[in-house]
Amino acid sequence: MVTEIRGPVITGWSAVSPYGIGREAFMEGARSGRTTAVALDSEQWSGPDQQACLVPDFDIRGELGRKGTRSMDRVTGLAVTAVGRLLKDGGEPIGDGGDDRAALVLGTNTGSAQSMMALTHDTFVQDKPYLVDPAQFPNTVMNCASGQCAIWYGLKGPNATVAGGRSSGLLALNYARRLLAAGRARTVLCGAVEEYSSARSWLEWHTRGDDESDVVLGEGCAVLRLSPADAVAEDERLAEVLAVESAVMGPDGAAAPVAAVVERALRRAGAGPEDVWAVSPSSPAGALGGQERSGLQSLFGGSGVRWVPQPGVIGDNAAATAAFQMVSVLTAAQDAPQARGRVAVITSVDRDGAIACALLRLL
Repeated sequence: MVTEIRGPVITGWSAVSPYGIGREAFMEGARSGRTTAVALDSEQWSGPDQQACLVPDFDIRGELGRKGTRSMDRVTGLAVTAVGRLLKDGGEPIGDGGDDRAALVLGTNTGSAQSMMALTHDTFVQDKPYLVDPAQFPNTVMNCASGQCAIWYGLKGPNATVAGGRSSGLLALNYARRLLAAGRARTVLCGAVEEYSSARSWLEWHTRGDDESDVVLGEGCAVLRLSPADAVAEDERLAEVLAVESAVMGPDGAAAPVAAVVERALRRAGAGPEDVWAVSPSSPAGALGGQERSGLQSLFGGSGVRWVPQPGVIGDNAAATAAFQMVSVLTAAQDAPQARGRVAVITSVDRDGAIACALLRLL
């Protein structure tokens, strides 16, 4: 059994999801398991989807005000809103005063595909010399959302964007862990964000396999707050980050590398399968999801662990998937006293080959 705290600890989290805005909305939705898919208005969304799991009634100006939001796109609005909600939850104040030890690491897929395609479209259809709106250009840069979060809340420490498909949230967690270990920051906000848009809808429609035809897309952002264990009171610690490992899937599928990367993480953490309370697979649609679960079953199939699946009722959240897995595990642990001191295994697989695993010890 792992007992001594050696890694950074999670002291807070928040989410903007199809359940609603804020931590309490996510917890209520996750506990109820209610569906979030809604029929799409064809006048607003021009993609091929008939339904999606959207953040309900999300309006950037309604959440953040009119100042500084005229040209803000959806993915940036979701991220800025989630970070703001986390900062309101309490803990040691950061930002405001221009804190150069407060870092932000945000996972993404491409940034905003909608912003990129809209600007590219304008270069073809607007009058020469290609009169695009310059205010829209920053939205086409992959790190726009993380940069805007830092500007909005005065976070002057390291600021990074990590693009790794469905594994982005776990890769961002590892980046955040390394920043703290190197003394580059005293607290790190880390998470991942994904927007729903007509552009993303078309990209998914053109690239998904036959076994992914029933996928309903979702959106949202989940953000965690990490600090060194000795910098926070014991009653503020939610979980310890024991290990984060990654791998690449080869031509033989995901089952074997998923099992291997989890075993490597357990060894690094000094833990074994008997220490594991819960397992959370990313569960992508089709054969890939079956391979991920097969790899995990080979390790935990007969051990009676709790399975905390990525809630399908909030849709396929692409880059935000792993971040939502982590907050789903924290929500489940809050309702299970027997989880205290035990380990949660969170895995992610992406059809482009990325595999990642994180171990959290629940406190």
